[in-house]
Amino acid sequence: MRSDFAIHLVTHLYWIKKEAFALERDIYSYWTIFAVEDGRFIYRIGDQQGEAGLGSLVVCPPNTWFHRKTLEPLSFHFIHFTWNAEPSLEEIQSLSGALKITDIERLCSNYLYLRMLALEQDKTAMQRKQHLVSDIWRLYELETNMPREIGLNGMLADVEMRTAAQFIIDNAFGPIDLKSLALSLQLTPVQLTRRFRAAYGMTPSEYTTRLRLDRASKLLLETELSIDKIAQLCGYENGFYLSRIFRSKRGMPPSQYRSMPRV
Repeated sequence: MRSDFAIHLVTHLYWIKKEAFALERDIYSYWTIFAVEDGRFIYRIGDQQGEAGLGSLVVCPPNTWFHRKTLEPLSFHFIHFTWNAEPSLEEIQSLSGALKITDIERLCSNYLYLRMLALEQDKTAMQRKQHLVSDIWRLYELETNMPREIGLNGMLADVEMRTAAQFIIDNAFGPIDLKSLALSLQLTPVQLTRRFRAAYGMTPSEYTTRLRLDRASKLLLETELSIDKIAQLCGYENGFYLSRIFRSKRGMPPSQYRSMPRV
């Protein structure tokens, strides 16, 4: 997932112990989040459907039918927002539906302050709400971009995706054939990409890049090896290509990263 998305808050409302939605479906002109604080409901957005409770941010794109039904009294934050950059069609798919946050303590802290500001709509209150909503999104984005199989969430991945992740770990620094990996799991490359993203929050290619750049970063700080040699050790053809990818993903060239203070 791109890390340069930022939310711009348009509307925030808070509903307490809502027994049922006034409408079983609705459509909005803005991106919309139902951020559940208590209770559960079921939803359907396009071809995505499921159940949501605490820890779920149910996100609906604009001009899309949002079907919903409470399963028990529901307390939630209703948020309209826009993005700082327009998502692509593929990104819209990954940004829609129930997005999960596991750091419930941090999430509930933000919810508490949003709840305290719920009835206020003046400029100062909206600026404070903006900060809180942005923090919630960055928390999700941070968790999503972490390699999940080395943390608690890795247990949520199915056996085939854990196999795929281990294959990538074992082969990341040499030639890696993701098409053959998909075939070995009796999946198409598209199915592999979709299921891997659902399990680990990134595509197989993105995860491969993450592993390679993590190794490159470590070698830059801990050795005096040339950029070309580091590139070879990390699965890249040459230092020029590594530098281009490194700058794109890490925000600076390898030479600048290498000059950072060492502790």
